[in-house]
Amino acid sequence: MMKPEILEIQPQELKFIFELKKQSSCSVQMINKTNHYIAFKIKTTNPKKYCVRPNAGVIDPNALCDFSVTMQAPKVAPPDMISRDKFLVQSTIVAEGTKEEDVTSSMFVKEDGKIVDEKKLKVILISPPESSESSPVSEPFTLVHSNESRTLKDDIIQKSSSHAMVDESMDMPKGDGEHVELTRKEESYKKQAEKRIEEPIKSSQEYAKRNEELMHINDTEELTLAKDVEEMKSKLKELESKLTEAKATILNLTEEKRSVTLEKHTLQGDLDLVRSKRHRGQVGFPLLFVFMVGLVSFYLGYLLHS
Repeated sequence: MMKPEILEIQPQELKFIFELKKQSSCSVQMINKTNHYIAFKIKTTNPKKYCVRPNAGVIDPNALCDFSVTMQAPKVAPPDMISRDKFLVQSTIVAEGTKEEDVTSSMFVKEDGKIVDEKKLKVILISPPESSESSPVSEPFTLVHSNESRTLKDDIIQKSSSHAMVDESMDMPKGDGEHVELTRKEESYKKQAEKRIEEPIKSSQEYAKRNEELMHINDTEELTLAKDVEEMKSKLKELESKLTEAKATILNLTEEKRSVTLEKHTLQGDLDLVRSKRHRGQVGFPLLFVFMVGLVSFYLGYLLHS
């Protein structure tokens, strides 16, 4: 059973113009031919020699995505100009909302019937075009075109900041037809360079915008937090004031209770004293009465006997 093709890759060979001590780059286009979101990851057998941007990401349904490969400046030429380096482009279907930072190597493990498409890309080294000395065109035309190409190339290099690699040997014309073709190639390189320039600029602008939004959010949160803290401090002070008043009220009530208790004890003592005096008065009155009765009886008996 033939595996379904998830990504269409053009070209399927990475062609680099080989020159000692000079970098070279090429661009590859990936086409998502499905109605699903496709995650991709690019691997190479020689990661120290090549720089891939981006090396992973997510492609929307029926959309295109380009990645560029830059070969570092070689110091030694390989035998017979044949490179054994290879690239592997892995792709698989992912859920909607998957972001570039979510793409990991574990996504491309073939298990449980998971569809993982893999395409191998070969590296082809191309010798640089011949120099202008072998060109049959006249010297003045060559000089003028070289100056125009050099100005255009310097402008592209300054704008791209090493993201767009333009081969200097392509500046040398070989005829009117080749001059037109060369101009077209220069325009193509220029457009690619401008496109690669706009991407980091756009990304940096979006990053700066996000930072501003985050700073604004942080400032708003700080202001809200400071306001909440001030309100909490105000409420805390109010509660402390009420607590102090409550303590003072409790102390006053305690003193009043003590005063009332003391007064109660005093009144109780006075009452006991009154009761004691009253009891004594009630006990002495009958004795006096008996004494008076006895005295009167004695007097009457005396009168009777006399």
